[in-house]
Amino acid sequence: MLMRPNGMIPIVEIIRLEESEEWGTIGVLKVQKEVVCWTLEPPDRLNAPNRSSIPAQQYTAVRYRSPRFGETFMVTNVPGRSHILFHTGNTAQDTHGCIILGSEVGYLKSTKAVLESRKAFHTFMALMEGHDRFHLTVKEDY
Repeated sequence: MLMRPNGMIPIVEIIRLEESEEWGTIGVLKVQKEVVCWTLEPPDRLNAPNRSSIPAQQYTAVRYRSPRFGETFMVTNVPGRSHILFHTGNTAQDTHGCIILGSEVGYLKSTKAVLESRKAFHTFMALMEGHDRFHLTVKEDY
C-alpha cells in the first residue's frame, strides 16, 4: 500500500510506454516512485490544443474544481495550452487533450482503452488528499 507523503509536495510521474495515432498514448502513473494506475492521452500532435498529448517535460499540477469533472488537478505551464486536467474516461476520444486514468488497459469495441477509470481516479485523488499541488514529470519510454 502506497504511503501518502506527509508535509511534502508529492512527486508524480507519467511514463509513456506506447503510442498510436489510432488509440492514443498509454502510460503508467507513479506517485512517489510507485505505480498507481494507467494513463491514456491523445497521441503526439505537436501540442495542438484539445487534440495532443502535452510535451514530455516537468510541470506543476494544482488542485482545480472543474464544472464537468469536479475536484481534480490541472497541469500548469503547458506551452500554448490550458486546462489540461486529470479525469475519467476510456478512449483517446474522451481525453480532449487531457490525461485519463484507468485501473486496466483493454479494449472497448476494438479500440484500445483504459478501463475502470473511476476506480483509478478515486485512488489517485485519495493519494493526493491534503495536497493542493504536486510536481509532475512526463517521460517517454517508447
